[in-house]
Amino acid sequence: MRENAMHAHVNRDALVANLMEWIRLPSVHGTPENAIDLERSARWLAGALREIGFPEVEVADPGGAPAVIARWCAAPGAPTVLVYSHHDVRAAKEETWAETPAYRPVLRDGYVYGRGASDAKGQVIAHLWGLRAHLADRDVPAVNLIWLVEGEEETGSAHLAELLEQHRIEADLIVYSDTLLWHRDHPAICMTMRGGVNAQIEVFGPLRDVHSGAVSGPAPNPLVALARLIGRLHDDKGRVTLPGFYDTVAAHPAAAFAALPYSDRDWLDRTETRSIGGEEGFTVLERLWARPAVEVLTAIAGDPDGPARGAVPAVATASITVRTAPGQVCAEVADQLRRWVRDTIDEGVEYELTIAEELAQEPYRTPEDHPAVAMLADAMRDGFGTPEVGRMGNAGGGPAELLSRSTGAPVLFFGTGLPEDRWHDGDERASVDVLVAGAATLASLWTRLGQWSR
Repeated sequence: MRENAMHAHVNRDALVANLMEWIRLPSVHGTPENAIDLERSARWLAGALREIGFPEVEVADPGGAPAVIARWCAAPGAPTVLVYSHHDVRAAKEETWAETPAYRPVLRDGYVYGRGASDAKGQVIAHLWGLRAHLADRDVPAVNLIWLVEGEEETGSAHLAELLEQHRIEADLIVYSDTLLWHRDHPAICMTMRGGVNAQIEVFGPLRDVHSGAVSGPAPNPLVALARLIGRLHDDKGRVTLPGFYDTVAAHPAAAFAALPYSDRDWLDRTETRSIGGEEGFTVLERLWARPAVEVLTAIAGDPDGPARGAVPAVATASITVRTAPGQVCAEVADQLRRWVRDTIDEGVEYELTIAEELAQEPYRTPEDHPAVAMLADAMRDGFGTPEVGRMGNAGGGPAELLSRSTGAPVLFFGTGLPEDRWHDGDERASVDVLVAGAATLASLWTRLGQWSR
């Protein structure tokens, strides 16, 4: 296993070159001008998988978002592992990129900068080179491998269930690689993923934008009404005010994250979040990984661009995301939000609340006693060269529960992102040291899982 890990380190430069080549394809899903780049991105990955040795590789496109599905099942009696990730990326605002334009990757001070470097092309590249390292002393993988790298995770994985059903994907274990590590020097296994419910609210005041000098005072202002509504989402203790919101949240052992090194200063420096807030009575790590949260992601009204017209706006809009915790059910949370808005919004305005329930993602928790958890911990010790491997969670959401429900297999999380990697913002980056350590970890993991009897 040490020899396999060494292979990953020796091939560091080739790993970086692969990642930078792939980043140059702006594989943004949902923008017509990038549709061909999304296709090229999928075909780039398909070619890389064939080069490694996968005998079955297919680019599948259920709805304008090409996914790559590959199979290498040459280990009778060994477990079948589904590797999940995605190759689509978030759109980039070039004015926020200071290190390099988003799709012109550079290597600087041990980081690869570029859109998708960490979320999640870098994580897939770690898998590619982890498998290469695993195959350094064998002809076929020690486990049966299925790869599913989709092209619409960033927009809600609308066709993932269809892909799983159409391609009859079955597995004994899922390795989910679209997640974070706690720290490059203190790796931890992610054991939970929060779910997600996304909503948009439009508040309507005047029937059209009206000059404030003519109606200011008695006219309903939808932006003020929206601001009041947003302000009532949380009480003075940082708790979400939706009735019943916390009733089903599963208890989480208070000591679960205690072994991780943490300080407020380190957290603020690495995440660039300025200050710490949230639900009182819980640590920052508990608020991140074990408790639910509600965030307002956008709010817009009036004249956000160009000179103001001095008018009371007719419409104010906000997008809201609810991060659900294990124990909560997305449909129940959606109903709580509907009732709360109905009972809380100001009189004198009308509103329309749209909740994308078809894209809701349920929270997920990996079974603590599953043997693959201990195997991953040992593999991370091999890959990162550290005696301690902690436990953490994922503060975001994703289709982990859908994957588990569709295949009947448990999910094992392993990714190479870090909180300071600036996902979804300018100057996204990935630590080369972490990518290489991640590849070495995966080389070890496949060997260990090959010794596991289903």
